[in-house]
Amino acid sequence: MNHEIRTRRQEEILDAAAKFFASHGYSEANVQELADVLQVGKGTIYRYFPTKEAMFLAAVDRMMQNLTAAIDAIMERVADPLDQMVGVFNTYLAFFSEHPEATELLIQERAHFKDRDKPTYFAYRETNMQRRKEYVRSLISEGRFRDIPVDRIGDVIGDLLYGTMFTNYFAGRNRSSAEQAEDLLDIALYGILSESERKRRGAGGRQTEPRIERE
Repeated sequence: MNHEIRTRRQEEILDAAAKFFASHGYSEANVQELADVLQVGKGTIYRYFPTKEAMFLAAVDRMMQNLTAAIDAIMERVADPLDQMVGVFNTYLAFFSEHPEATELLIQERAHFKDRDKPTYFAYRETNMQRRKEYVRSLISEGRFRDIPVDRIGDVIGDLLYGTMFTNYFAGRNRSSAEQAEDLLDIALYGILSESERKRRGAGGRQTEPRIERE
């Protein structure tokens, strides 16, 4: 079997496995039943993935590869850095909206493989953040972002998207990804304070303790 055919068959198995694990749960997922869905022998699956665990983790990894590729593609097609940010938000939310099984796999990975050093999602996020730091630094140097720590920007935006993805899944939201991305970016880029209130509270509008009026 040549490499191209083997790769295609492996991807077919992982596509089916992702949906199968999402619907059945990792513990209840039976490799023979998956083989029946694919109309192949169970031995065929084991030739590609020696264990159910290996197949599950490969499905999670492939999901993150696909998400990363989609984000990289939009970054390459769009020139302006802030327009790239719009595209990234939209692409991220659209990906998980179109592939709800991806969110379910992340939940199951955390539930069944707590002994892993780092969940797959965060391993990819860390790697990709290292690649994106120059992007953020360039916006700071151009005066388009405030001069604040790059990691702080990355963490806040990353957490915003991650939390929104899970909220959408659990709440069953069906808003368009474009509308939701626009709302998130509006708050992330412009905040909720008026210009006068930002000035009143000091540069950057950051305050960690509430002001208490004293009699």
